[in-house]
Amino acid sequence: MKESGGGDGFVRADQIDLKSLDEQLERHLNRVRTMENRRDDQGVGSIGGLGLGGGGQRRNSSFNERVTAKEEWEIDPSKLLIKTVIARGTFGTVHRGVYDGQDVAVKLLDWGEEGHRTEAEITSLRAAFSQEVAVWHKLDHPNVTKFIGAMMGHGELNIQTDSGQIGMPSNICCVVVEYLAGGALKTYLIKNRRRKLAFKVVVQLALDLARGLSYLHSQKVVHRDVKTENMLLDKTRTVKIADFGVARVEAQNPNDMTGETGTLGYMAPEVLNGNPYNRKCDVYSFGICLWEIYCCDMPYPDLSFSEVTSAVVRQNLRPEIPRCCPSSIANVMKRCWDANPDKRPEMDEVVSLLEAIDTSKGGGMIPPDQQQNCFCFRKSRGP
Repeated sequence: MKESGGGDGFVRADQIDLKSLDEQLERHLNRVRTMENRRDDQGVGSIGGLGLGGGGQRRNSSFNERVTAKEEWEIDPSKLLIKTVIARGTFGTVHRGVYDGQDVAVKLLDWGEEGHRTEAEITSLRAAFSQEVAVWHKLDHPNVTKFIGAMMGHGELNIQTDSGQIGMPSNICCVVVEYLAGGALKTYLIKNRRRKLAFKVVVQLALDLARGLSYLHSQKVVHRDVKTENMLLDKTRTVKIADFGVARVEAQNPNDMTGETGTLGYMAPEVLNGNPYNRKCDVYSFGICLWEIYCCDMPYPDLSFSEVTSAVVRQNLRPEIPRCCPSSIANVMKRCWDANPDKRPEMDEVVSLLEAIDTSKGGGMIPPDQQQNCFCFRKSRGP
C-alpha cells in the first residue's frame, strides 16, 4: 500500500513495545518488598544499591555507567511522590501520584531481572524507550493524554512514597502523565450497558476520539492499539487518548510496518493477516470503537482469537449494526472498517462527518425494555 499525500516524509521511530517491558512488574514489586525488609533487618542502605547473591553493586555500577546526559523529557525525581496503586494487571501497574504539585498517574515499567539481560539488550531497550517518549512528549492536543515526563532508574535514584523514600532499581523506569479522574472509556460504557447513551453523548465521545486520532495522524504517529480501554475520561467526560506503548511514528514505506500489534476485536484485517499497514489501521479500530460507543457492548464476545481472525479476514465479519442506528453513524462505521484500507476515510474526514450529524432528534441505542420492534440485541454476529 502506498502512502497518499505526496512528498511528506514519514520517519520510522522505534519498535519498542512498553507492554513487554513491564510484564514482570509484579515480580519487581515483590523483590522491592523483600529487599526493603532485608534493609530493615540488616541496617543496609538504599534498595537501589542492593543486589541478589552479592552481585548487586557490580550490576548497578554497570547501569550507572550507562546513564547519559539528561533528556528534555526527564523529570526531577525529587518532585515526584508515588502514592496508591490505581490499576494493576499483566502489563503493568499504575499509581496515583503528585509531580511538582500536579495530580499525575505514574506507570512503572520493569526492564526484567537484573543480570538477566546483556549490555547490548539494555542499551537497545533504553535507546528505544528514549525515542518513544521523545515522540510522546511533543504531542499537545486536548484529546490526547498529556505526557508529563519519564525517567530511567539507576543506582542513585530515590523515589518518595507515602511510606517514605525507597531506592529505584536500575532495571526500572517510569512514565508520568496527567491524572484523569473519569477512568477508562470502556468502564463508562460497561456501566451504561443496559440503559445505553443519549445520541448526543455518543457523537460527543466519538468526536473526541476522532479529533485525537486526526491530530496523531497529522503528526505522523500511528497509535496501533486504538480501543476503548486505552481511552480515558476527564471530569467533564472529555475523551483523551492514552497508552502509547505500541505507538510509533509512521514509516514512509508501509512494508516497514508489519506484525500483529493491537488487541483482538479491534485489529484491522491487514494487521491480523501480517500484511504491511499504515495509519488506516487506526481508522478501522475507530470504526469498532464507534460501534462499541453506540451499543455499549463488546464486539465478538463469544469468539476465540482464531475464530475472529479467520472470520474478519476471510468472511468480512464485523459487529452487527442495530437497525435503530441512524444511517449517519452506521455509514461512518462501515466506511471505517472497510476491508480495503485505501477505501477507509482519513480521520479528519471522519471528524467532519461526525460534526455534521444532527443530534437534536435523538437516535441513540434503544434500551432492552423499550425495544419494541428494533432488533438491537440479537446475539448473533455476521458480516
